[in-house]
Amino acid sequence: MGFLMKIEIEKKDLINLIGKTQNIVEKRNTMPILVNILLEADNNELKVFATDLEVSLTDACSVKIIVPGKVAVSAKNLYEITKELSEGIIQLHKKENNWLEIKQGKYLSKIVGISADEYPIFPSYSGDGFIQIESQVLKDMIDKTIYSVSNDETRYHLNGVYFEQQTEGYIMVATDGHRMSLIKRAISSDKPFINHGVIIPRKGLFEVKKLLETLGGNFEIAIDGAQLIVRHEKTTLMIRLIEGKYPNYSQFIPQKLSQKIKINREAFLQSLKRVSLLANHKSKAVTLAFSQGKMEITSNNPEFGDAKEELEINYTGKEMKIGFNAKYIQDVLQVIQDEDIDLELNDQLSPGLMRPHNDKNYTCVVMPMRI
Repeated sequence: MGFLMKIEIEKKDLINLIGKTQNIVEKRNTMPILVNILLEADNNELKVFATDLEVSLTDACSVKIIVPGKVAVSAKNLYEITKELSEGIIQLHKKENNWLEIKQGKYLSKIVGISADEYPIFPSYSGDGFIQIESQVLKDMIDKTIYSVSNDETRYHLNGVYFEQQTEGYIMVATDGHRMSLIKRAISSDKPFINHGVIIPRKGLFEVKKLLETLGGNFEIAIDGAQLIVRHEKTTLMIRLIEGKYPNYSQFIPQKLSQKIKINREAFLQSLKRVSLLANHKSKAVTLAFSQGKMEITSNNPEFGDAKEELEINYTGKEMKIGFNAKYIQDVLQVIQDEDIDLELNDQLSPGLMRPHNDKNYTCVVMPMRI
């Protein structure tokens, strides 16, 4: 039996290449073919393709090609085997029955593959309209919004983050109806990047975030038809956008709030973590009570008990109590880096607004709970 593809590749290169595909390949067996990745050896490069039809990735690295060719194999099996091999050269041989032979030293295994022709046609893009964006800026925008994305499949247009270009920069918004996060950042670009807002699905953004963290540096992004393209050297991520109309987010931002309270972020976060341990596990409800110079956080659960903690704050307004889901407040506090946050309130029935004390371009709105 002759070899139809034969290459030699360093273990670290192969791990790096197929590691990025692990979360993209389809775990649910809606289309069994999507548990595979396509490997294509040509022009001294090994290219990998992975898709779940919503998020698609292509990547490449330099390899020694003895015989060019292509094959589709299980992403998980190839990754698990490669992970356990030693550092150094690995040989990959595709056999005539589409089995892939993996060889290193005295180790030899064969995994079942399928013909490359059976793999889905990969999305393509025009390559125009890319703008440069610093990985740290984009990662920060994703981190500060993605936690507010809705999990409710019936409201699919809320299952992603809304991304829009405005005159002074770019905004990202996410809401699940109970809370909303909105961030504005200046991204220098000499050309219009998008002429209307788009909704980027959560899974795609998680993959973008992982690439930003592992690769760093400058990325290129473009909207091409119904997809977002994110690229860094040989790595390209294509994400199918969510169709639908995003709600008018500006109407959710409360105006003219009467009380503005500056609170130490870390103290507030640690106190909430402790007190909410005894909150109702489903509602996570805590009560914030404000009076001269202090804020008292309390939780109460008839099954487990109750807890309370007092924080000294600079507050001179009227006495007031308001209930919130503790997790929603914690989510905000965990992504803010500032030492202090501003909490703005009106009364116990109106939403609360939170911002980093020194960053007016990041706004979080949390709906109150009945107490």
